[in-house]
Amino acid sequence: MAEELTLTIEKLVYGGDGLAHADGNTVFVPYVLPGEEVRAATRSKKKKLVWAELLEVTSAAKERGKAKCAHFQKCGGCHYQHFVAAEQLRLKKEILRETLSRLGGISWDGDIIEHAAEPYGYRNRAQWGVRSGMPRALGYYLPESPVIVPIDECPVLSPRLARTFSRLQDLTRSGALPEGIQELEAFADSADEKIALNVAFDKFPNPAAELAATFRSTLPEIESLLLLDQKKNRFELTGPGYLIHEAGGFKYRVSHLSFFQVNRFLIEDLLTTMTANARGSLALDLFSGVGFFTLPLAKSFERVVCVDANLAATRDLYANAEAAGVTITSHNEHAEEFLRKTEEKPEFVILDPPRAGLGARAAEKLSELGAHEIAYLSCDPSTLARDLAVLTSSSRKPKEITGPKIRYEITEMHLFDLFPQTFHIETLVRLRRVP
Repeated sequence: MAEELTLTIEKLVYGGDGLAHADGNTVFVPYVLPGEEVRAATRSKKKKLVWAELLEVTSAAKERGKAKCAHFQKCGGCHYQHFVAAEQLRLKKEILRETLSRLGGISWDGDIIEHAAEPYGYRNRAQWGVRSGMPRALGYYLPESPVIVPIDECPVLSPRLARTFSRLQDLTRSGALPEGIQELEAFADSADEKIALNVAFDKFPNPAAELAATFRSTLPEIESLLLLDQKKNRFELTGPGYLIHEAGGFKYRVSHLSFFQVNRFLIEDLLTTMTANARGSLALDLFSGVGFFTLPLAKSFERVVCVDANLAATRDLYANAEAAGVTITSHNEHAEEFLRKTEEKPEFVILDPPRAGLGARAAEKLSELGAHEIAYLSCDPSTLARDLAVLTSSSRKPKEITGPKIRYEITEMHLFDLFPQTFHIETLVRLRRVP
């Protein structure tokens, strides 16, 4: 039986939860605000750490408001709709500073420059699961659970994706959605006009051409459709296989299995801020993807070397470079492998790794390249703290890292609120080599 707790929330932590203490335990509770008094029920416990479910807010913070979405606290997609976007940004900056200090020994007293836009209607990518039974419904996966919560609307989606979801939901509830679908993933282009759709089946119930016709008759705005039969590990493509995104005067081909930033309002700002004032003879673009930062770098550097392990993205990168009339050198391999053996000596390095970050040993190798400046875009402050500890030679760097001989200092820190209403934090850190 779950134990009921009466708690006072001390602060928010990375991951979306509020932190409190009770009976010598540290307790984490979602959907709360600092200073609030709440009732919560124990969900799980590990040693002195307790994860609890919110039952009631008995004394609310003045910042608390009404969530815009009726599914908030049920679908798991948003964590912060109970307070306004400006306060979300303020608390995210506090969480960022605290995480960098605690995990990386990184003390940044300078400004964290905010980049924010519309808090709703921003997402140009969404993924849904399908639940069988009566009624059938599309929905989002609950975190850490196979359960799918059916939803009727999602205010963070772009208008085109919202209409796409509504039509797919109608198709599902009318029983016209083909059987055996596990997931659907939809992408909108930068103009929010065209759609690319990925549909994963357990196995195809009908010929692929019939399945494609069903989706295209419902969604005529589909530009490209990729169907997957997981049992046979077989893909069927109709359409060009990509969408075109535009940003900073460049056009980017983005294939079904490639990555592109999801916030349609901040893409331009992110591009120009990341590459601002960068010029010289050689730039290194790690985790280059489809070339989002590569193309502008190629206009201001004599050479650009790109590294990415995703083959689909690397193919898009070559196509995008050719369309832009620029020449690049690309390595289709993991960044850590490239850094271990490269003899390149770039003046400027740009990196945009996944949540796992660069890695301590790779960060050490990166430092040894001796670039004058590094621009690091991170989507996880925890792994950012680890990597910055190495690059700045903080006392908190991992013990197995004895170097590096070359040290960097932070010159700028930016917070891009690419995922408002959620706990996610996108941080741009500029570092300069210490003489």
